[in-house]
Amino acid sequence: MRAFVLTTLALAVALVPAAASAQATTSTAPAAQAAPAAPKPPTVAFTTPQGMLLVQIKPDKTAVFEEMVTKLKAGLAKSQDAALKSQAAGIKFYKSTEPFGANALYVVLIEPAVAATEYDLFQMLAKTMTPDEQRAPETAEMWKKYADAFPTGMSKLGLTLMGG
Repeated sequence: MRAFVLTTLALAVALVPAAASAQATTSTAPAAQAAPAAPKPPTVAFTTPQGMLLVQIKPDKTAVFEEMVTKLKAGLAKSQDAALKSQAAGIKFYKSTEPFGANALYVVLIEPAVAATEYDLFQMLAKTMTPDEQRAPETAEMWKKYADAFPTGMSKLGLTLMGG
């Protein structure tokens, strides 16, 4: 069930530019005059100076997750988006040498965390892609493959340094 939710989320993120374009061409005059919708708040954001994501990955899908991380890092490196550049400066990926129950565990350390910024890995990756890349037929399969690697999603921890 969790994989279905992640797949649906990933596909929705990937299809946002196409849906927005279609909606813009079919909207009526009164709707077009309405105030623009407020930006959607981030689903994974930090209010603390540092943060951590604990990412459980199916043990036979670690190569898939590591491919996703490599693609995300490459996208962040080439991005011209100022918010993504700020995020990239403080994000580090670690793989635990010990399993986490039946799964592999990856730790994403974020220091400093950029306040009120999206740290959902799927959404960050989508932001690094061009509209053509997002619409490409192989992108839907990529999202499905990546989402299938996550048995339960990820846990977010906001962190504050103790003791000065």
